[in-house]
Amino acid sequence: MRFALSLGYWGAQPPTNHAELFEAADEAGFDAVYTAESWGSDAFTPLAWYGSRTKNIKLGTAITQMSARTPTNTAMHALTLDHLSGGRAILGLGVSGPQVVEGWYGQSFRRPLARTREYVDIVRQVFAREAPVSSEGKAYTLPYPGEDATGLGKSLKPIVHPLRADLPIYLAAEGPKNISLAAEIADGWLGFLASPKQAEQYNEWLDEGFARPGARRNREDFDVAFQAMLHVTDDPASIYDAYRPFVALYAGGMGSEETNFHADAIRRMGYDAEVERITELFRTGRKDEAAAAVPDEMIDEVAIIGDEEYVRSEVRRWEEAGVTTMCVSAGSAAEIQAIGRL
Repeated sequence: MRFALSLGYWGAQPPTNHAELFEAADEAGFDAVYTAESWGSDAFTPLAWYGSRTKNIKLGTAITQMSARTPTNTAMHALTLDHLSGGRAILGLGVSGPQVVEGWYGQSFRRPLARTREYVDIVRQVFAREAPVSSEGKAYTLPYPGEDATGLGKSLKPIVHPLRADLPIYLAAEGPKNISLAAEIADGWLGFLASPKQAEQYNEWLDEGFARPGARRNREDFDVAFQAMLHVTDDPASIYDAYRPFVALYAGGMGSEETNFHADAIRRMGYDAEVERITELFRTGRKDEAAAAVPDEMIDEVAIIGDEEYVRSEVRRWEEAGVTTMCVSAGSAAEIQAIGRL
């Protein structure tokens, strides 16, 4: 089992301690640190800025939103970071959701699986630098073929020779088809809102992807990286209370009432009635009541909260379920050191 530090995206103001957290995770032997983006801060700049203070830890995006950049532009960001970090970059990609894709980026959310496949193919062409990059996909066509095209576009190779042709690409996925796609075309799966109790289910979805013709990897060399709320504490009750608003937001406040992929993931854990109630409360402005409606058991599905002995036993359980990296959050160097001792 490896540990990775998940720093997410910025809130209303830039964080003041991320430089300290990057360095602490590097010193504690964490495998990677991940940053994210929504519709505020971007994922790549903090990795370059704070990552320059580290020596060994991998620098990953979990995730960068595909609609935020063309595939070739994303590849440019990743290969630049990979050079600057000496080969430590991980490119974590995700489709986001329709509200962000169509509302913030002004693009269609339709056909997310097909778009992902095309996107990854183009990025890998850039990394490989074996031939000029081209694509005849429905979502991404290079060179541009539109009626308003000048006709002067040409396929190009990147000027900069990528440091690694096999720079790892991870896919964020929650649904069965997306998880199978990650196993087929990616180097790792960034899991979120899934429980070790579902191991038989999600491992079946992964195996379906591994079995497809031309699958990139197999079970032995594929990274299953789960977002896990992990806290070593002698006061678990206070941590549960701190997480209730977070879980309520994902269960009832993300996406639209009709389309919330995170809520669907929680329903698959067996909490359909709870999700319906939390959504009703959240959508009618009763956010405190929505948080209070989140039961401890729902948090336990995606979290490890307790003393060191309990946390160690639960980490082993996640490992036995096929998880190879636990992506954890921490607010201080002391928390990172405590997790590192595990």
